Amino acid sequence: MKKLAILAMAAAMLMSFVSCGGKKQSKDASSVKVAMVTDSGDITDQSFNQTTYQACKAFCEKNNLTFNYYKPAGDSTADRVASINAAIQDDYNVVVLPGYLFADAIAQLADANSDVTFIGLDVSEFDIMSAASAIGKVDWKIPSNIFCAVYAEEIPGFMAGYAAVKEGYTHLGFLGGMAVPAVIRYGFGYVQGIDTAAKEMGISNKVTVEYVYGGQFYGDQQIKAYMDGWYKNRGVEVVFACGGAIWTSAADAAKDVENGKVIGVDVDQSSKINEYRDGMCVTSAMKGLGATVDAVLQSILDGNWATYSGKISSLGLVSGTDMSVNFVQLPTETWSMKNFSVDDYKALTAKIFKGDVKVSNAIDAAPAVSVKLNMYPNIK
Repeated sequence: MKKLAILAMAAAMLMSFVSCGGKKQSKDASSVKVAMVTDSGDITDQSFNQTTYQACKAFCEKNNLTFNYYKPAGDSTADRVASINAAIQDDYNVVVLPGYLFADAIAQLADANSDVTFIGLDVSEFDIMSAASAIGKVDWKIPSNIFCAVYAEEIPGFMAGYAAVKEGYTHLGFLGGMAVPAVIRYGFGYVQGIDTAAKEMGISNKVTVEYVYGGQFYGDQQIKAYMDGWYKNRGVEVVFACGGAIWTSAADAAKDVENGKVIGVDVDQSSKINEYRDGMCVTSAMKGLGATVDAVLQSILDGNWATYSGKISSLGLVSGTDMSVNFVQLPTETWSMKNFSVDDYKALTAKIFKGDVKVSNAIDAAPAVSVKLNMYPNIK
C-alpha cells in the first residue's frame, strides 16, 4: 500500500509539471504591484523620470497590474529611502528606480526587504558596490531581489555620430559632463561613428571633431562661453552634449548662431532642446528605458525572474530588425534629419547587430580615427 501511495504521489507531481508545460507558472497579475519612484524630480521632466513612468504605466495598464509612483520630498538619499519605504508599506512589491542616484537606497533596503523586487535603471556595479561599502557592507553579494541595468552607451553614441555625418555635418563637437565610464563610452562611440561614416563617404580629410569634458553635470556661463567659441569661432555645426544638464550650455550657445545644432542623450531630448529653436535637436543617443521596463516586468509576470535575479547587466542590441525592443536606440519619430533616413538607420542597426560594423567599448584611450580629432583639457 505504501508503494502504491508513493507511485500515486509521483504521478500527481508529473501531471502537475506537464500541465505547466515544464515551465515556471506565470504570476497572477493581482499579486504584482508596481511602484516607480522618481529620483527627486517630476514625472514630466522629459528625461529619466518621465520615460520610466510612462513605460511602467503603459505596461501595467496593458497587463492589469496595480501601479503608482512616488516623488521624494527632496533630493537626498534619505528622501529616496523614505519614498521607497512608503511604497513598500503600501504593499507594492516591485519597485522601479531610474538613475544612479538610487544606488545608496538599493544597498540600504534590499537585504531587509527580500520579498520586494528592486529594478535599478542605469545603476552600475560600481555605483551599487560603492554604496554598499560606504555603509559597511564589505564583500557584499548582490541579493536575488535586485536587478540593475546599465547600457552599452558606445552604440547609440556611434549611431548618432554616424547619422550626423551622413546628414551632412562635417565639423562636430562632443561636450561631456565628467569623464566617467558611461560618458566616455558615449563620446568614444560618437567619434567612431563619425569616422566610419566619413570613411564610407570618402571625406575623412574634411571632417573635424572637437572633444572636451566640462568637469560637471550641469551647464553654466563658463561652459556656455566655451561653447560660444566652438559655434562662433571654430565653425562647429553640431555638438553632442552628454552628461546631466550640461546640454543647456550647448543649446544656449547654439541658439546664438544660425543653424547651430545639438544632439541629445539618454532619452529623446528633442522637446527640451527644440524649445531653444525649432529643429535644433538633430537626434538623441538613447538608452531604451522603456524596452528595459517591458522586458523585466514581463519576466516577472512570466515567472522568469531568474533571468535577471541578482544581476547587473549591460544592455545593448537584441534585434537587427525590431528597433523597439533594443535597449539602445535613436528616436526615429522626432529627429530633424532629412538625408539620413529611417531605412538607413535600420540598415546600420542590422550591421552592428550582425557584427559587420564593429563598435569598441574600450575607454582607456581615444579611438584611432582617420578624421581630425582635437581633444582638449577639461573646461573645469
